[in-house]
Amino acid sequence: MELTNKKNKYTFWILQVLGWGFVNMLSLFVLKKISIELIIYSSIFGMFIGISSTSMLRWYLKRNIQFDSFGIKELTKVMVSFLITAMLFGAMNYGFGYIYAKFGPELTEVELQMFNNYDKVWIQILNSLFVIGAWTTTYLVVKLLLKLNKDRIERLELNTNLKQAQLNTLKGQINPHFMFNSLNNIRGLMLEDVEKSREMLTKLSEILRYSLTKNNTNAITVAEELEMVGNYIDLSKIQLENRLEFVEEIDDDTLSLNIPPMVVQLLIENAAKHGISNLKQGGRIVLSIKKDGELLVIQVRNTGKLQIGKNTTQLGLKNIRQRLKLLYADKASFSLKEVSSEVVAHIKIPLA
Repeated sequence: MELTNKKNKYTFWILQVLGWGFVNMLSLFVLKKISIELIIYSSIFGMFIGISSTSMLRWYLKRNIQFDSFGIKELTKVMVSFLITAMLFGAMNYGFGYIYAKFGPELTEVELQMFNNYDKVWIQILNSLFVIGAWTTTYLVVKLLLKLNKDRIERLELNTNLKQAQLNTLKGQINPHFMFNSLNNIRGLMLEDVEKSREMLTKLSEILRYSLTKNNTNAITVAEELEMVGNYIDLSKIQLENRLEFVEEIDDDTLSLNIPPMVVQLLIENAAKHGISNLKQGGRIVLSIKKDGELLVIQVRNTGKLQIGKNTTQLGLKNIRQRLKLLYADKASFSLKEVSSEVVAHIKIPLA
């Protein structure tokens, strides 16, 4: 913020010098029959008058005008300060003009005519009101544009921080959800088969270590996600034994593509927990990942029917939808439906 204020300060003074220098140097092109002495005098002191008067106006506006709540009161302050500055600008112009005419070099006929017109009060008033009015309008427009840009940046930063906080919260929901399910499975098998329980604990620790290391990122490769899915399937097969059949249909050109971490794992977990585990004869889970034009299509099919109980929180499904919404807005999609005695989950993620 401090660097931005310094930059704006330097920019203001640069624009002041360039702007007033340009306005006063116009005399070189407009007033061709005046002496070089008058051109130099009017350029130097014209810049001094313009920069000094408008800098005082800026100093007042910065300290007394609330641009965040601009109303009648602020408008009145602007108008009064504008009129005072215009009077000061006109008086200084008249004063420096009088000094040159009184003590400067002898005036030419063109210069005498110019100073005679310059003595007319109404010309001084119109000139001062026009010049200071143009400067004030430009200054207020620039301030408004800077404020709008600052507000836009702040909204973007706030929105980004909010999305990141929401993503972190959603990620935090995954680990306990999966961990508690696995621990319950281990507790159920501990008295029946110690070796299987030990193997499940090893698989669980590998999965938890992986999920914790990826908790600070929003994208991992398909290959990394598949490694975690493999551990989960191994963990599930120890409990379900031959009741679970898992098939992978993965296109090789998708392995290096990025996807949100643990999204595929949640689909597999949902298929195993709510599909295969409820079937006495077991069933099959098929994971398919392929490209479809500019989209990456992830499909998980499992044997069974789509039955979502009233008492279930559907945490995993809500998690997937929310994360896709936060990361890709409306460019990604997620659907879950029953097709020919199978539950089919579809995720489509934009590649670019």
